[in-house]
Amino acid sequence: MPKHYVFLFFAILTETVGTTLLPLTNQFTRWIPTAGVAVAYGISFYLLSKTVQLMPVGIMYAIWSGLGIVLIAVIGFFAFGQRLDLPAIAGIGLILAGILVIHLFSASSMH
Repeated sequence: MPKHYVFLFFAILTETVGTTLLPLTNQFTRWIPTAGVAVAYGISFYLLSKTVQLMPVGIMYAIWSGLGIVLIAVIGFFAFGQRLDLPAIAGIGLILAGILVIHLFSASSMH
């Protein structure tokens, strides 16, 4: 696996951890989850800075944000009992389709 995809994969994971912790911060009044959000986002942005050296920023951001949306939707369903209606599921499916198109057909993603 190319190095930029390793950086991007871990950037997505750490951003997802940070976003998952956000509801637990109680609007940043609980310091342990708040610190977890800050550390997770900090690591994610550091890894994005490494990724952008090897991948165009638009492609990197599309993949990072798209997969983050999908993962947070899945985590929200299982961890927080949040339900998605059919239009939301269809929209998330389109996001996944867009990521697949970039990865499989675009020379811009540098794979």
